[in-house]
Amino acid sequence: MIKLKTTELKAMSPALKAGDKVSLTGYIYTSRDAAHKRITELMEAGEAIPYDLDGAVIYYAGPTGTKEGMAIGSCGPTTSSRMDKFAPDFLDKGLAAMIGKGERNQAVIDAIIRNKAVYFCAIGGAGALACKCIKSCEVIAFEDLGCESVKKLYVEDFPLTVAIDCNGGNIFDEGRKKYCRI
Repeated sequence: MIKLKTTELKAMSPALKAGDKVSLTGYIYTSRDAAHKRITELMEAGEAIPYDLDGAVIYYAGPTGTKEGMAIGSCGPTTSSRMDKFAPDFLDKGLAAMIGKGERNQAVIDAIIRNKAVYFCAIGGAGALACKCIKSCEVIAFEDLGCESVKKLYVEDFPLTVAIDCNGGNIFDEGRKKYCRI
């Protein structure tokens, strides 16, 4: 298990390889389709966006309501491919990493490689367990979107797998190749 801080991702991403297990600590931002669309509209209009993309980590998640004694409710990953049309532009603006589940299209993979970024997968269906790693949650934009609002989360030892690394390593392709040899 590789222990990383979000502030180290840009410097450390070249050392990460598809399949590596990572324990991530630091600030990340939730964002899904509707929030991505609004952020893109703000960028196109030359307006300020809710957080600086340079060095940021986006978690594709729409957490449920907060439970008593917890910073957040269930917070599992959503299907990342829904954000594929936005991801290359976000990566070109400095996004360090994305967290979600499932495969990405070739344009996203190319942008990950071009920008020395990384795509992590979180365990789908385990949102109730993931929320135990989230120590704080603050809605920072688009509150009207409810669970899809942009939230700033502080995570400690959030368990992730490097799904696509900045050298083009891809657990989805590698997994298929291994399966086909059986």
